[in-house]
Amino acid sequence: MIINMPQDARFIIEQLNNAGYEAYIVGGCVRDSILGRCPNDWDITTSAKPLEVKKLFKRTVDTGIKHGTVSVLIKNKAYEVTTFRIDGEYTDHRRPDAVSFTSELSEDLLRRDFTINAMAYNDEKGVVDLYGGLEDLDKGVIRCVGNPDERFDEDALRIMRAVRFAAQLGFEIDPSTRAAAAKHAEELREVSAERIEVELTKLLLSDHPERLIDMYEMGITAVVLPEFDRMIETKQNTPYHKYDVGRHTIEVIKNVKPTKVMRYAALLHDVGKPNKKTTDEKGIDHFKGHALKSEDMAGKILKRLRMDNNTIRDVKVIVRWHDFGIGGQVINKKSVRRMLSKMGPEYFDDYVDIKKADMMGQSDYRLNERKAVLDEIIRCHDEIISDGNALSIKELAINGKDLQEMGIEAGPRMGEILHSLMEKVLEEPELNTKEALREQVSRLVRN
Repeated sequence: MIINMPQDARFIIEQLNNAGYEAYIVGGCVRDSILGRCPNDWDITTSAKPLEVKKLFKRTVDTGIKHGTVSVLIKNKAYEVTTFRIDGEYTDHRRPDAVSFTSELSEDLLRRDFTINAMAYNDEKGVVDLYGGLEDLDKGVIRCVGNPDERFDEDALRIMRAVRFAAQLGFEIDPSTRAAAAKHAEELREVSAERIEVELTKLLLSDHPERLIDMYEMGITAVVLPEFDRMIETKQNTPYHKYDVGRHTIEVIKNVKPTKVMRYAALLHDVGKPNKKTTDEKGIDHFKGHALKSEDMAGKILKRLRMDNNTIRDVKVIVRWHDFGIGGQVINKKSVRRMLSKMGPEYFDDYVDIKKADMMGQSDYRLNERKAVLDEIIRCHDEIISDGNALSIKELAINGKDLQEMGIEAGPRMGEILHSLMEKVLEEPELNTKEALREQVSRLVRN
């Protein structure tokens, strides 16, 4: 088997080999190349010590020299070169307290997480597979190298990585690996929120985000996202639904576009339902006000995961508005204009995306009616945009300067007038002319 690695990676390996050292590409790049996927990174492992690597190349960065890693820079691209090593004790379930270098590739590969990530390659020896990685790739299995209890005890994040790889590759988790992951799930409490977020995001953006169910069944979400457990455990006894809140949520995640904002909006759009559930005298469940509750909870959850502010903002907007158009709301251009003004027209496509996905996770009860409502909202939106209706104060035909010329000083009163004008224009778009708005201002001032 020949792997077509980048010329720069091959150059680094050749330089190390020519100096008398062993060197291989290793880990994910080998796995992905065998699977016909495009690797993101080309990591290199070598018998050379860090200082020996630095002597061979003109431009290097001490990326993690304490743990044996030096980045070699070629044409402004960095290649991580790490010395064969044996990890010491992991007292924090995160990283080894110390490492010792070794001359044996077999010992280096043994410390890695899963067999499919424990293969090395160079052009001379081909694929070096000492722990069954090729067979597991062929069978579609995620299996720890060696003792799974030891691998998860070393780094608890590997528990989430097992499910994430299963989701990305469409693989199954080996039973012994799965059992050990469930056994060690509580140790994820010692892993930083930032690392948790990275793995959760990769799972959600994968082709199989439904593997979130595996995280629930293995006790992972109970630690990193307990709100999801409550969603799974919240039934929806209503003709509009056929799943509990959690499984409905998974259907929505699967059917929105795979962007970070939309997958998290789908994950959290109904997170407030368990808190808002009531049951009427007929035994029918209701979740009034859940969108606002979900918006509030989504913000807190994403902050807990150390998410960036822009993502938090966008997710909250979509969650807040995902239910617009149900519950007997009057749908016409006037109501849609108000919705667009408050939500922001730039979010409309995302609103439609989550709305369609939401329906795909519901029952068929009166489904055609719900689809017709969404079609009407889309029609109204298209006409509003085509007509150029003003949807924000900055789109009004007059501004603060015009009001000052009419004798209104800058301050709270000016803001009140502009908001009042906006309300008028949302009701009657034809009023958005200088002459008509000046007349409205005169009336407001007189009153």
